[in-house]
Amino acid sequence: MTERFFDQKQPIKYRKGKSKGLAYRWYDPDREVLGKRMEDQLRFAVCYWHSFVWPGTDPFGGDSFMRPWHGSGDPMDLARHKADVAFEMFRLLGVPFFTFHDRDIAPEGDSLAESNRNVREIGELFARKMETAKVRLLWGTANLFSNRRFMAGAATNPDPEVFAYAAAQVKNVLELTHELGGANYVLWGGREGYETILNTDIKRELDQLGRFLTMVVEHKHKIGFKGTILIEPKPKEPTVHQYDFDVGTIYGMLKAFDLEKQVKINIEQNHAILAGHTFEHELALASALGILGSIDINRGDYLLGWDTDQFAMNVPEMALACYYVFRGGGLGTGGFNFDAKIRRQSIDPDDLLEAHVGSMDACARGLLIAEKIINDGVLDEKVADRYAGWDKKEGRAILAGKRSLDDLSKRVLSKGIDPQPRSGRQEHLERLINSYI
Repeated sequence: MTERFFDQKQPIKYRKGKSKGLAYRWYDPDREVLGKRMEDQLRFAVCYWHSFVWPGTDPFGGDSFMRPWHGSGDPMDLARHKADVAFEMFRLLGVPFFTFHDRDIAPEGDSLAESNRNVREIGELFARKMETAKVRLLWGTANLFSNRRFMAGAATNPDPEVFAYAAAQVKNVLELTHELGGANYVLWGGREGYETILNTDIKRELDQLGRFLTMVVEHKHKIGFKGTILIEPKPKEPTVHQYDFDVGTIYGMLKAFDLEKQVKINIEQNHAILAGHTFEHELALASALGILGSIDINRGDYLLGWDTDQFAMNVPEMALACYYVFRGGGLGTGGFNFDAKIRRQSIDPDDLLEAHVGSMDACARGLLIAEKIINDGVLDEKVADRYAGWDKKEGRAILAGKRSLDDLSKRVLSKGIDPQPRSGRQEHLERLINSYI
């Protein structure tokens, strides 16, 4: 890198109380929270695509950022320049992880062989930089949606040669992720769905998708990759009907192909909203099903119907999210990945730093609030009390399969059971949560 990109020169640190300059106010990496350092609990990651690849376009306007690597020149030189800036940002933020798609880090060539060589060359550059850097790889993934060959999907494409091409592309990135010490590998089916049922064989496409996922898991074991395979749900954009709609849909698919113990889920807040759920619902459901793997942390605009990918700044939302993540034991190999875009008008390079610092602080505050809720135990007690009957003899017998419909009918009729509803106390619990904030 021949010129400085950021005005910020020194790494951003935690500073207690008010102070001048850019600093973390709540994110203190070494502070112990729920038995671990805050950095080890949150495992923050910077994503390559929105932070360095996205040029600031929207459906009605072009490039507003004008980054040096978005200009003309040798594509690989521009990719190396981009990598220099990326690792400088990792250093300034002090984040422990980063994430990438193959098409983010290196240009596509005239053939898959050339594309793979480009990715490998930048991967080697990453490896050299990581020798002296703090940052490590949270996960890698292959872009199976941008090129026109994937307009009808990758794994679910009606052409088996497209399926094979996608498999070869994933093999390269999975192996590179392994070689770089990645903690996970993500599959995001950007076009794994359909636009019209008139030209679609759903059963066939689901079988293809199941086979593709199985092949990825098989290759993971073949090469000795110890990381977690993750799927990211997305209900909309670009296809009308996505096979990876939400946590429940993906869990059903994993069960159908005997993969529920091999694959976990990477949940994005904005995608949860687009699916008609809350973020905390998707987190709690994945945790309950044992498939919560990692998080893409952002937020959506509740007035817009598309994936705005804004930086997460809503502290009460983050508190509930952290509560449902950490009451279940945390994320394991996963982390909080900033799959988020600065706004199109935020054109100064240091706006990238401001956005990450602000969102890291919001998440840190959310974690500290969640710690209070978990340690206090009042919310858990109130929920447990609501289901207390199921922990008694008769409730346990029903769940253990020791009661039939006849048994239950006879018991209700003979004892004249006439249960009355109890208050769910929603407003009381909402007031309780606000008391921690």
